[in-house]
Amino acid sequence: MLKQMEGSRAVAEAVALCRPEVICAYPISPQTHIVEGLGELVKSGQLQPCEFINVESEFAAMSVAIGSSAAGARSYTATASQGLLFMAEAVYNASGLGLPIVMTVANRAIGAPINIWNDHSDSMSQRDCGWIQLFAAHNQEALDLHIQAFKLAEELSMPVMVCMDGFILTHAYERVDMPTQAQVDAFLPPYEPRQVLDPADPVSIGAMVGPEAFMEVRYLAHAKQLMALERIPQIAAEFQGIFGRNTGGLVRPYRTEDAETIVVALGSVIGTIKDAVDEMRNDDVKIGVLGIHSFRPFPLAAVREALQHAKRVVVLEKSFSVGLGGVVSTDVRLALHRLGQHGYTVVAGLGGRAITKASIVRTLTEAIADKLPSLTFMDLDWRIVNRQLEREAATRRSGPIAENLLRDVGTVASKVN
Repeated sequence: MLKQMEGSRAVAEAVALCRPEVICAYPISPQTHIVEGLGELVKSGQLQPCEFINVESEFAAMSVAIGSSAAGARSYTATASQGLLFMAEAVYNASGLGLPIVMTVANRAIGAPINIWNDHSDSMSQRDCGWIQLFAAHNQEALDLHIQAFKLAEELSMPVMVCMDGFILTHAYERVDMPTQAQVDAFLPPYEPRQVLDPADPVSIGAMVGPEAFMEVRYLAHAKQLMALERIPQIAAEFQGIFGRNTGGLVRPYRTEDAETIVVALGSVIGTIKDAVDEMRNDDVKIGVLGIHSFRPFPLAAVREALQHAKRVVVLEKSFSVGLGGVVSTDVRLALHRLGQHGYTVVAGLGGRAITKASIVRTLTEAIADKLPSLTFMDLDWRIVNRQLEREAATRRSGPIAENLLRDVGTVASKVN
């Protein structure tokens, strides 16, 4: 059924259709509307049987999800930004125990300074934690990926993050096609856990493992990620067969067949890049975009196949590794090992900075002319950066960086000498 609705509400209704038995919630923007929506559905009796547990922190939310999943219940939670960092210890525990928890990450910048707007710093910080990470490009895909995530998690007995851009998607009203309960039931079978806590057969989970077996445990987590590389596109195909929509999968190429330049990106910015690509195609520029939907496991073979004939590859990403450069770019570079393309990393949109079509076209035009530095920070205000560096060079007591920059741009009406 076609509905005009907020992205968070669409995700809440999609999760409800998956019949979770335990939802543990702690509010943090911009994911709060998702768990609020689910709370309403549980309270009204539309989602039952389901226990909605209000917890005292994000760490508690993941801890409850671990306990409920280990007890054999289909479990769900959601978080963002500092909330994901606060539960980091339990996030690693969930994957180490092989528990099929599904969690929405409404992507948001990490402080300090405090910033509630979107970038990918939060989920990227947990890229090695052992969770599958699926990125949605738009709200229909966010809805669909949650349904696929439960099936993937439970088949492989491993947790899945569905990442959607905070505010850009979570708070945007778009038309989505909401499936029926019968369709979801046909796609997602009842939960049959691979491991379960049974009072009649008591066991310990998460106990100490020494050097004699720890490496093997970690390798098995890696082996499951490799299995996911096969199952993700298969599940997307199964989903399309029932719902009639081609969403999910590992990667999604757009106008790449004859492209000499291909842009690689994740999340909602793909839509803006497509608009820029269409505009440049009208000027006979051979350019395309490759959207990555599975960041973990990273689809090395699929990325290599999609990019191998391009002359240059531009990775546009909304996070970066301080002191090194691109996060996604590092993985793309590994996929393209020895192919010899020109490679560029463009960091954009940090802390919610607008990524405009004009800026994308300008940056890509420079890349095509091979005038772009290998690492570029799109629309960075070098004036205030250089002023702060000069300030720090001039005096040791130069003051807090963020406050100084806000004064420089005029947000704070106070003079700094």
